[in-house]
Amino acid sequence: MKNILRSLFFVFGLLMMAYCAQTNEASQNISRKWMLVQFQDFSKDFLMKKGVNLDLSTKDQYGANMGCNRMFMKADFKPDGTVIFSQVGSTMMYCEDAMKLEDSFGKSLPAMTRYKIDGHFLTLTSKDGSTMKFVAADWD
Repeated sequence: MKNILRSLFFVFGLLMMAYCAQTNEASQNISRKWMLVQFQDFSKDFLMKKGVNLDLSTKDQYGANMGCNRMFMKADFKPDGTVIFSQVGSTMMYCEDAMKLEDSFGKSLPAMTRYKIDGHFLTLTSKDGSTMKFVAADWD
């Protein structure tokens, strides 16, 4: 009986360590600055020229820059690949060439419910299948 209990505790311990390692790996990979490279009908050149990014390197409040205004939001990234964005807000400067992008991004971000990290790429996906694709800013 003691051997069975030891075995169960051992297996339980291994499962807990694997879960914690997966959680830490996901949070470490997500905690960086991401450059937006694919979103709706905006060209990659336009997004790169504007320096559009999502900054997930801080703990409590995340940020984004759409080329003119700074955005801020909270997000909860779960180990199962789900994400919840909330409290999305923005500064309110007018920049003619960036307003469509900022408006679209601000409306789309809270609808993103899944995330996937594949190498140096982060993809956010909504329930209707629309996506935002990012590349890690620190990737050469």
